[in-house]
Amino acid sequence: MLGILLRTAALLLLGAAAHGAELHGHGGPVRSIAVTADAEMAITGSFDARAIVWSLETGEAREVLLFHDGQVNAVAVLPSGRFATAGADGRVAIWKIGQGAPERILVGHTGPVVALAVSPDGSMLASASWDTSIRIWPLSGGEPRILEGHDGNVNAVAFLSDGTLASAGYDANVIFWARETGTEPIRVVLPTPINTLVTAFGDRLFVGGADGKVRVLDRSGAIQSELQVSRKPLIALAASTDGRYLAAAGINDAILLLDAEKLTPVRNLETSGTPIWSLAFATDGKTLLAGGADHVVREWNVETGEHLGADVGSQTDPMAEFEDDPDAEAFRACVACHTLDPKDGNRAGPTLHGIFGRRIASVPGYRYSPAFSRMDIVWTPETVSKLFELGPNTYTPGTKMPEQTIGNAQDRAALIRFLQRETRVD
Repeated sequence: MLGILLRTAALLLLGAAAHGAELHGHGGPVRSIAVTADAEMAITGSFDARAIVWSLETGEAREVLLFHDGQVNAVAVLPSGRFATAGADGRVAIWKIGQGAPERILVGHTGPVVALAVSPDGSMLASASWDTSIRIWPLSGGEPRILEGHDGNVNAVAFLSDGTLASAGYDANVIFWARETGTEPIRVVLPTPINTLVTAFGDRLFVGGADGKVRVLDRSGAIQSELQVSRKPLIALAASTDGRYLAAAGINDAILLLDAEKLTPVRNLETSGTPIWSLAFATDGKTLLAGGADHVVREWNVETGEHLGADVGSQTDPMAEFEDDPDAEAFRACVACHTLDPKDGNRAGPTLHGIFGRRIASVPGYRYSPAFSRMDIVWTPETVSKLFELGPNTYTPGTKMPEQTIGNAQDRAALIRFLQRETRVD
């Protein structure tokens, strides 16, 4: 797999400045984000059918995972270095960070799975599906508890502190499911279809609707307050772990940062009209991550509203040593996933050292897509150029690499010249 190249020449700055790099690597809108408890890594899922594990310290894509048949709608961090992904294929996969294949695959939904939630004690994983059902999976193994009661797509799930599960869907119903089977759930009917849920301290349930309003429900289902955030449907909500802030995003609107206690606006985080599909706070509550329709994950300082990563000094630029090389810009977006120096080893993609003359899927120690091992390709200037002329999905079907092309022949030639100089084996 060769480097992840974006259609734009967007600047990708990595390095010593923690929590400041934009994350470039997906080939479609970023549908979901989760941040690990130590705030060192983020997991993202995208319409490109891939999940990526990122270092938030450097901005590197550590792993690119291709498993789901269709978009990855939801991701969740689990205990013990694990995480879950859920897709349009109806499957939920349990992964361990650092492994290239799922540890466990949860099968049972008959429609796309669009939301995941982890129980407060970390023992259960809830999944919401457009098959109108919710499943609660014991992470230790065993059969799921199946919850049915929605009349339409179930779009969101969230746990309260005592393990009560809340679900919401297109039928405008919010349902509070008791932990004990046989207990009648509490059902609340709202005036609009519901797209998203999130909980915060005090078991407040924040509900994002198609009418652009955020409503706050208590655990009995009573509406405590509401706020018109957008004139367009709300797509994403996130609450900081300390309960201070709520972030909300509507279609084509800026992100609105709210005081979660008072449900009053704090500031807008400008997105320049880019639709935001997903939001997540870092666990320290100081940074907000947002996944956009432009395939990029951006970060903001919550206290100041500053967009991080925009003005990082050149000392943190991994391409600084090539500043006098006019061909280097063609490689800039590859650096998150690939190294040039053999001492730096593999990242999310294999090292490119010695790429020319090398057979596909032959770098020792790198976990390739199974389809790669069946291909008969030798990387030459011509084959690398063809890869980006046609796109990875066409030229190397089954690749983990997001779908990207370089339509301009001069830009492809610049990339080849740069790789020929910098990947040469002495």
